[in-house]
Amino acid sequence: MGEFKVHRVRFFNYVPSGIRCVAYNNQSNRLAVSRTDGTVEIYNLSANYFQEKFFPGHESRATEALCWAKGQRLFSAGLNGEIIEYDLQALNIKYAVDAFGGPIWSMAVSPCGSQLLVGCEDGSVKLFQITPDKIQFERNFDRQKSRILSLSWHPSGTHIAAGSIDYISVFAVKSGSAVHKMLVDRQYMGVSKRKCIIWGVAFLSDGTVISVDSAGKVQFWDSATGTLVKNHLIANADVQSIAVSDQEDSFVVGTAEGTVFHFQLVSVTSNSSEKQWVRTKPFQHHTHDVRAVAHSPTALISGGTDTHLVIRPLMEKVEVKNYDAALRKITFPHRRLISCSKKRHLLLFQFAHHLELWRLGSTVATGKNGDTLPLSKDADHLLHLKTKGPENIICSCISPCGSWIAYSTTSRFFLYRLNYEHDNISLQRVSKMPAFLRSALQILFSEDSTKLFVASNQGSLHIIRLLEGSFKHLHTFQPHSGTVESMCLLAVSPDGNWLAASGTSAGVHVYNIKHLKLHCTVPAYNFPVTALAIAPNTNNLVIAHSDQQVFEYSIPDKQYTEWSRTIQKQGFHYLWLQRDTPITHISFHPKRPMHILLHDAYMFCIIDKSLPLPNDKTLLYNPLPPTNESDVIRRRTAHAFKISKIYKPLLFMDLLDERTLVAVERPLDDIIAQLPPPIKKKKFGT
Repeated sequence: MGEFKVHRVRFFNYVPSGIRCVAYNNQSNRLAVSRTDGTVEIYNLSANYFQEKFFPGHESRATEALCWAKGQRLFSAGLNGEIIEYDLQALNIKYAVDAFGGPIWSMAVSPCGSQLLVGCEDGSVKLFQITPDKIQFERNFDRQKSRILSLSWHPSGTHIAAGSIDYISVFAVKSGSAVHKMLVDRQYMGVSKRKCIIWGVAFLSDGTVISVDSAGKVQFWDSATGTLVKNHLIANADVQSIAVSDQEDSFVVGTAEGTVFHFQLVSVTSNSSEKQWVRTKPFQHHTHDVRAVAHSPTALISGGTDTHLVIRPLMEKVEVKNYDAALRKITFPHRRLISCSKKRHLLLFQFAHHLELWRLGSTVATGKNGDTLPLSKDADHLLHLKTKGPENIICSCISPCGSWIAYSTTSRFFLYRLNYEHDNISLQRVSKMPAFLRSALQILFSEDSTKLFVASNQGSLHIIRLLEGSFKHLHTFQPHSGTVESMCLLAVSPDGNWLAASGTSAGVHVYNIKHLKLHCTVPAYNFPVTALAIAPNTNNLVIAHSDQQVFEYSIPDKQYTEWSRTIQKQGFHYLWLQRDTPITHISFHPKRPMHILLHDAYMFCIIDKSLPLPNDKTLLYNPLPPTNESDVIRRRTAHAFKISKIYKPLLFMDLLDERTLVAVERPLDDIIAQLPPPIKKKKFGT
């Protein structure tokens, strides 16, 4: 693997936002996740649970509900009183409609997918018709005395259940009037509480309404008579969320104690046709409130205040006991939040509303392999650049020379010139940036820092020439054949002649910057691209996909390289394909053209193309390199993949020079320490 001096960075004080709600789409096998800062993420569960799209957050958008409608349309609603539809192609907000009922606490789509219900602060339940272009208000249901915190449709579409404070209402959709009001017992552990909040309801085909509430109860109601059928006290705190499977044979609930409970419909006796709901499995994968749950055909999905998205497979539903049967816990975004200036040893950290610029520390000490060297000069926090307005930062980048910083929000694009004088740094903003640069999804500087490449959410690629304190627009590559496909990943060759761009689908386009034209399109692949980079000298494009496949494509020859064909023919090691986090960064050694450096959140790997590929019988996480000519065993087991798992969770890793690496870690314990304290549970003997 070689010997490197590694800057181990742990001062990126990044804390992901908590998860507020999740919505599963059975048709596309995608999961939408909204966070407390208003960010909405789309995960493709068929593509190795990859986060393929995201919509940046906004301070005024506190999302409280999220749902999919017919035609794979995504809606959200929140405390600002607006219903929002998202454009999944251009990755922006298509429109926002005010429901005129105050803050919106709940939302549900009809079983046929053509109607939308919202529950509001003023006690109103409002019905909207989903038209091809927009949503249209249809009518109000009978107003209730308190806010509507949860909604659920009967599968026939004729009735709805609405959870409020202290009671559940059942409405007839045709008339809009309440046909039953079911009062909930305020008793909690034998003590009468002031209020009982109905956090979630689920309406089943047989007319049963399942409710979860702030008294820690799961209750079953008969909607025809308005009576309580069964009661389960499962927690000493709120039960905050519920989701039912499509077959209505199981459901999942999440509690404020961090526990997820699985209920299943089972036969009373082995020969009986009578069935009852039984609590079968508790799962403790969270430390804090589980604010949202979803139930896919093969897994239970949960998320909450501790920022983790947990996907727990149901073993009885998984046909083949392979990698899909493994528990997934997704914490960090599948996109880069860090950029590096190699020349000046600078790191730019991206947060929701500000950027931080740090200079790495240095040492003059030496030591042997594995030693921790003392710093002769500590890392310096050079710059704290705060954004104006309520919008989150979408992307950011620092130039390789360290003299330029660019970042984008939904409505504005910012470019700054940095001047260094001894230990002082001054910042000069470049004014009058063109409006077409806003909503940039990816920003990249050329290797010589003379050009800026901007990928917009409309599918365009803009090339900007950087002058001393100003800029000039050189060219725009328009999207092909009238399609709007957002470009999410960019890579530029070190010689500045080639630009590769990957969209939200699996396609990769290569442009000739010198002649300003499309050079070629890499053959399509079924899984989305997670990282790409162009090698120096050879101009080979290395592409990593979400299924952990890695391809090498020769840009001059417009075909896959011989090494890439060999590895596809032989196949990757099964342990390599079973990794559960995507490759997020690829780079190359300046003096070793046969080496490819890449990393995911839990490993750093150097692929040496000159060595043989490992097969499934050899050790993947192996082998130290041979120390001398007589070391026959090590030489025999040596293969192309040199993997290190020392640094984790690894958010960024790159070469500063041929002998120096920088690794940015974010330990999970540091994140948990900054979260609000969880509910204290009494332990036996304390």
